[in-house]
Amino acid sequence: MRAQDSATATTTIAVTATEGSTVGRTAGVTDATARAADSTAATARGTLLALLGVVSFSLTFPSTVWGLESFGPWSLVAVRSTLAALIAGAFLLAGRVPLPERRHWAGLAVVAGGVVIGFPLLTTLALQTSTTSHAAVVVGLLPLTTATLAAIRTGRRPSRTFWFAAVSGAVVVIAFTIQQSGGAVSTGDLYLFGALLVCAAGYTEGGRLASLMPGWQVIGWALVLCLPLMAVASAVTLSIEPVHLNAHGIIGLVWVAAGSTFFGLYVWYRGMAEIGIPKASQLQLAQPLLTLFWSVFLLGETLPLAAPLAAVGVLVCIAVTQRAKS
Repeated sequence: MRAQDSATATTTIAVTATEGSTVGRTAGVTDATARAADSTAATARGTLLALLGVVSFSLTFPSTVWGLESFGPWSLVAVRSTLAALIAGAFLLAGRVPLPERRHWAGLAVVAGGVVIGFPLLTTLALQTSTTSHAAVVVGLLPLTTATLAAIRTGRRPSRTFWFAAVSGAVVVIAFTIQQSGGAVSTGDLYLFGALLVCAAGYTEGGRLASLMPGWQVIGWALVLCLPLMAVASAVTLSIEPVHLNAHGIIGLVWVAAGSTFFGLYVWYRGMAEIGIPKASQLQLAQPLLTLFWSVFLLGETLPLAAPLAAVGVLVCIAVTQRAKS
């Protein structure tokens, strides 16, 4: 009898263990399915946000050209930065975001100098003499410039393929600018090349800070850091440069301030956090071509054949560097 009871107990334990194992496997499968669904949703959301950022950035140059119809180059940059800083400050206050640690302020100053002041100012000055399509091709080199500065900043050693593609992209852009400028580099091109360097430095430092705090807070605090200087600059430049308000000028100012400078960077950083830098960078390949489209659709520019060809050449080089970096 005892042997029978023992056998029954053993069988019961075995059945219970089997049922427990089955339940555990079922729960594991359910958890894995839920994680996969969450990952898919996050990827879709991140891709959409990053695409919104790319579209916002692609409209920057056409909007700047419109803004120059109403404002001088210096006042346009000062006012756009002031408005963007006020928007960013409102978001930071609404989110009750604490001040960054003191050790981060130097990096934020680099972001502010490169992305908030340097790039907008230099490209605005360039667009006084360069067409939007021309500027789009030159600035299409920005991802390569950023990747190069990031490699130097972090001490990474990318492959020879990476460097070959980076140099090839630079050669394509330089050849394009010389061909379009009649055999020499124009003043507008010098402004654009300077804009590449300062913006790449700001992106590189911003990428480093984005690993320590949410990316949108990086650009938010960089904008707020510039607010006192840009507010004073707005008052001074508006009193010196003539202002002729029209619909294009107002729309252009509002977009470069709220759309390109804040909203674009906000959704770009949020999307990049969801899908990662490599995938986001692949989406940014469309930016120069989108700007070429806007230059024709919004500004009525006539594209020289060299512009889309050079843009595609740069995109190919960027795509190679994205693969070679890993």
